[in-house]
Order: sequence, then C-alpha cells, then structure tokens
Amino acid sequence: MPKITTQLNLRSNRNKFIAQGFFLTAALAVADTSTVLPLIIDYFNGSEVLIGILSSLLKGGAIIMQLWTAFQAQDKSNVLGSLRKVFVYRFLSWFLIGFSILLFYSLNDSIVLIFVSIFLFLFSFSAGVGVIYFQELIAKAFTKKYRGKAIAYKQIASGLAGIISGGISGFILELFSAPVSFAYLFFFSSFVMLFGILFFWNFKEIEKKDTNQKEKNFGLFLKGAGAAFISDKSLQFQTLTRFLSYSLFFVFPFFILHAKNQIGIEGKEIGLIISLQMIGAVGGNLLWAFLASKNLNRCVIVISFFLSIIAVLLVFRAETIEIYYVIYFLAGASIDGFRLAYSNLILIIAPENKRPMYVAVQNNLSSFGLFFAIPGGIFLKLTNFNTVSIITIFLLITGLWFSFFLKKQ
Repeated sequence: MPKITTQLNLRSNRNKFIAQGFFLTAALAVADTSTVLPLIIDYFNGSEVLIGILSSLLKGGAIIMQLWTAFQAQDKSNVLGSLRKVFVYRFLSWFLIGFSILLFYSLNDSIVLIFVSIFLFLFSFSAGVGVIYFQELIAKAFTKKYRGKAIAYKQIASGLAGIISGGISGFILELFSAPVSFAYLFFFSSFVMLFGILFFWNFKEIEKKDTNQKEKNFGLFLKGAGAAFISDKSLQFQTLTRFLSYSLFFVFPFFILHAKNQIGIEGKEIGLIISLQMIGAVGGNLLWAFLASKNLNRCVIVISFFLSIIAVLLVFRAETIEIYYVIYFLAGASIDGFRLAYSNLILIIAPENKRPMYVAVQNNLSSFGLFFAIPGGIFLKLTNFNTVSIITIFLLITGLWFSFFLKKQ
C-alpha cells in the first residue's frame, strides 16, 4: 500500500500523459478528419456518403474491440505492455495511409479510397483496444480531482499542438500540389505521433490490487455488462447524453465542403480553420480545468451542448470565412469539453474492480453516435445542408435536456 501512495499523482506521469496528448493531437490535426479527410475523399471522387462513412470510421471503429478488451483486461494487474503494442500498431496504420496515397494516386481513384479505408479502419480498430488500457492506466495513476485537471492540461497542450499543426497543414497544402500533399501530411503526422509514443513509453504504472476474476467466456461477460448497465441509472444517463453529444458529427464533417461551395477556400484558410478549432479547444480547456478541479463535470457537459448548438446555428449566417472561423472555434471548445467530462465521470462512477467493464459499456453504446456522419451524408445527398443542420440542432437540444439529469459528482 505505501508503494501505491508514493506513486499516485506523480508529476512525471502527468507530464508524460500531457506530452502523449500533445503529439497525438498534433499528428491527427495535421490530417484532420473534419477538414483534410473530406477534401481527400472529394479529390478522389468519393461521395458525401463515403465522407460520412470514413469520418465515422476513424472516430467509431474503436467500438468493435472495446468490450472484448474489457473482458480480457479485468483480471490484469498491469496493462502498460499491452498499450505499447497498440501504440506501435496505430503508428504503422497511420503511416500506411500516406504511403497508399503516394503509391496508387496515379493508378486509380477507387484503389486509393479502398486502401485509405482499410488503414483508417485498422487505425481506429486498434484504438478500441488502446482506450481500455489507457483509461485503466490513468485511473490508477491519478485521483479524480487531479485527473480532471490533468486531462484539462493535456487538452490545452493538445489544442496548442493543433494550432501549430494547422499552420503546418496549410503550409504543406500550399507548397505541394494534391494529391502528393495529402500523402506528405500523413507522413509528417506519423512521425509526430511517434514522438508521443516515445514520451509515454516509460509511464510508471501502479499495480492494480482489486481485480475481477475473468468469466469463463465472453458471453458471460456480456451478460454481466448488460446487468451492470440496467442496474446503474448514472451509467445509463451518462451513456445516453454522451451518445447525443456526438450529434454535432451529423453535420460537422460537411462544414468544410459547405464553405468550399459557398465562399471558396484555399490551403492557408483550411490551415487557419484547423488552428482556430484548436484555439477554441485551448480556450475552452482553461474553463474546463477550473470546473473539473471543482468536480463540476456536469456543468462542463451543459456548457458544451450550448456551444455546439450555437456553432450549428451560425452556419445559417455563414456568408464569410470569418463566420466559419467562429464556428470551428466554438466546435473545438465543445468537443474537448465533452471529451474531458465523460472521460472523468466514467472513472468516478465505476467500481474499481469493474472499471474496464464500465468504460467499455459507456464507450460502446455511446460511440454509435460517432457514426452520425453516415446518416448525415445520406440526408445531405437526399435533401440539403440546411435540413441536416436543423436535424443536428434538434438532437443537440435533446442531449442538453437529458444532461440536466446527470448525477452530480
């Protein structure tokens, strides 16, 4: 027990946690899914539906593996070794996206889109394994108030990384012509991601004492997970509101194409949009850090819903690029607010011996919302952008209403 006390809330662990977030966000922001990815798909003659599918795939592909990983992880005292393997796998998958673009762009558009889809799936698929181990590692390393501030600091650092990355994206897109520029974006971001892996590699892990004996088979685990969800009202409301928090993605991946069609945008403006989304995340996290330190996670969620609704409403008045700058600023703040609050809340309400199960249940059920971009793309093809925006606002208001029923922590 003394060993655990001395290793709890280590500054070195917090710094590694923040550094990993900084470099991972920097990598993903360079080839951002809400700006760069839709432009890549559009360049290779992909449809709006495909944009929705691949945008959802990157965010939601992790669903598949989380419950299985939670089943495997519940009797593990240490998880860092498994997490390291996941990091390496994700690096290789991301790198191969850029390699596929460079190798096949001159041959056939469909081949490029197939390989991009495959490696995006593998990248996201492996995240389903990683998120369970990562959450378990952080839950053991930090107390709930320290963890809330650490997550906010990480997201501030991540926002700063995104700001820098937005400028790099704009520079690469301006310097090189498409589609070579797209490949270079993924090459560059892959090695940025690698820096984060190296920083986190020697995270000091606390051995978990209160573990669950693993069930005889996965079916019994699923039955237990279902029983836990049915019996825990807090878990139910958190899962429902988190699902609805993803409503923004019903229309968000199409903002950039709407801007392109309505006012016309260039590489440097895309880079600035990416940066402003991250500036919004940084600005929001200054507030989220304060609220998390006071254990006001529900307040973070309510404010984030308000910001998302305002961002979508502004699209109806978006006649200049400056309005889009504001939209992405607000979206960046709200997305990080949701991420922080729900990441912290699930670790607060989960019993220690059932923590992997609780994380997996919330993430699996709520993460179906990450696929909102698919019906969003279908509705956009069948109707128009304004209709999709109105549906998004309705869903967000519903989530806002349910968020008032979340348990105070």
